[in-house]
Amino acid sequence: MEYVRLGSTGMKVSRVCLGMMSYGDPAKWNQWVLDEEASEPIVRRAVEAGVTFFDTADVYSFGTSEEVTGRLLARLFARREDYVLATKVFFPVGRGPNDQGLSRKHIHAAIDDSLRRLGTDYVDLYQIHRWDDETPIEETMGALHEVVQAGKARYIGASSMAAWQFAKAQHTAELHGWTTFVSMQNHYNLLYREEEREMNPLCADQGVGLLPWSPLARGLLARAGSEEESVRAGNDPRIGELYTDPGNDRQILDRVAQVAREREVPAAQVALSWLLRRPGVTAPIVGATKERHVDDAVAAVDLELTDKELSFLAEPYRPRPVRH
Repeated sequence: MEYVRLGSTGMKVSRVCLGMMSYGDPAKWNQWVLDEEASEPIVRRAVEAGVTFFDTADVYSFGTSEEVTGRLLARLFARREDYVLATKVFFPVGRGPNDQGLSRKHIHAAIDDSLRRLGTDYVDLYQIHRWDDETPIEETMGALHEVVQAGKARYIGASSMAAWQFAKAQHTAELHGWTTFVSMQNHYNLLYREEEREMNPLCADQGVGLLPWSPLARGLLARAGSEEESVRAGNDPRIGELYTDPGNDRQILDRVAQVAREREVPAAQVALSWLLRRPGVTAPIVGATKERHVDDAVAAVDLELTDKELSFLAEPYRPRPVRH
């Protein structure tokens, strides 16, 4: 496993981040979610492979993912300092009007609730899950700064927004001497590259690390060249929402499958290797519901594709609507 600095910070993370949305309560979230007992061997496999970076959110399984994450990591690591823990705030986690969004009221309540569920005094990275049109950005950035000053988070990050919104948030924080974002968790993979137009160059210029979510396009890239269907594929409506150009997707998937055959490796390794070598990418957030998913993600770190292969994979892509 390789370890790199997160953006321009001094904190080092593994090149693979294990996404914890897959672990929690299937009754609360979706049938492809694994409960704690089924999750433990997979998370253990990641830890044994050197993964030290874990990402969850308060909304995943409506809090249960954080509870499972906290218990598993406490069992699998000797010290809290041995791993990097990230969670997120924005989406509704209750029925009240203030149980969502990025107001000062909700941020302070949400971080306390997350810490309680995670069983820790602090998170290493506290991220806003989306942009909040209803809250002034000054209020949000001020509240996040207060969370850091209180020692409840070491760094802050953002996720899935327009580049102008991210620039506005950073400028607001800088103007007031507040904590700025060190990471951007955005939608980025071989089937969706619209972030290369504005967000990725902005982050590269500002020293902000990229933590792509859905690096395997919700499993589509992992199944390139295969007729295999996953439980998630049949129960995830967002696949059809996010990937809306079947013809172009098929061209790209065929090329992933071709490179995988030539290299004699799974398609997931090829797709992740391509992403790991994109400018500014720190660590893709990989979901895993089988131990081999972890193995593929870890192996991708060492899979060196040639410049010709990288160009071959990227060449068919054509622009598509922005999907966050």
